[in-house]
Amino acid sequence: MLARLSFLLRRSHHLHPLRRHLAVHPFSPMSTVSSDQPITPATTRVGWIGTGVMGHSMAAHLLLAGYSLTVFNRTASKAQPLVDRGARLADSPLAVARASDVVFFIVGYPADVRRVALDPATGVLPGLSPGSVLVDMTTSDPALAADIASAAASAGCAAVDAPVSGGDRGARAGTLSIFAGGEEAVVRRLEPLFRCMGTVRYMGGPGAGQRAKLGNQIAIASTMVGLVEGMVYAHKAGLDVGKWLEAISTGAAGSKSLEFYGKRILERDMEAGFYVHHFVKDLGICLKECQSMGLALPGLALAQQLYVSLMAYGEGGLGAQALILSIERLNNTCLKGGSASG
Repeated sequence: MLARLSFLLRRSHHLHPLRRHLAVHPFSPMSTVSSDQPITPATTRVGWIGTGVMGHSMAAHLLLAGYSLTVFNRTASKAQPLVDRGARLADSPLAVARASDVVFFIVGYPADVRRVALDPATGVLPGLSPGSVLVDMTTSDPALAADIASAAASAGCAAVDAPVSGGDRGARAGTLSIFAGGEEAVVRRLEPLFRCMGTVRYMGGPGAGQRAKLGNQIAIASTMVGLVEGMVYAHKAGLDVGKWLEAISTGAAGSKSLEFYGKRILERDMEAGFYVHHFVKDLGICLKECQSMGLALPGLALAQQLYVSLMAYGEGGLGAQALILSIERLNNTCLKGGSASG
């Protein structure tokens, strides 16, 4: 143990300036990090893993803010637009970590999170120097977030779980809501980076960010069911659904789901800003959490089954607004632009 501590202390003297200032106190693996030196483009090298619908836009904001960026994506061509703007392409999460002081990743499933963060051959954590930080922005399992935080602390690093809400529009506009779990001091130090993407809110210790996001997904799921059921009712009642959406948008039924998806549904635009198969994953994690808590949430269970039905039709690659298809099929109708014709 003393030999390990001595090694960490010697290594910290040779770290990049940010890493040296961020170094975890050697006698307290879970202590917070602190420094007077701010995180800036001049002092902080950033890594990014996962350049899909959300990740591409989020990473682009960091480039625009002047941060040096090293990126990795399993399909390298999807990272090329970032490379064209000045990012460096790495061949593995491990390579990203070796070139970075803070590594963000937003990938698909908990299994992907575990592999990216912890794989001993290619993962982020084995490549980080003490004092570095990894930030998981995937919606994932809270227990896994706690495992990653523990592993990071044992390596003299820090980990934050920071899933986001706001969809593709929020990612492009830099207005995401970011739910952060981990050590509060670490989250506060990362605020200059988070501000490039949206607004961060500290929710508590490791896993709290994930639990906050799961609660968000539960609320969205039931809201989406209400929205599409209301639209189908208005359609069958003979109303102009477009005018009906405008009428309710400024009342108590107004919501971000209506704002984001109402027009898309009317235009039969099912392109994914957030994939059905990812939402099914999220809701499955929610149900697992509820089971472990002895919590019955029937609205969540219903929404999850309706989204699973889209998967059965091969529609997992559509956006969350495709829930309308499930309700239309149940009622043998179709909105077809908003007037009653089904």
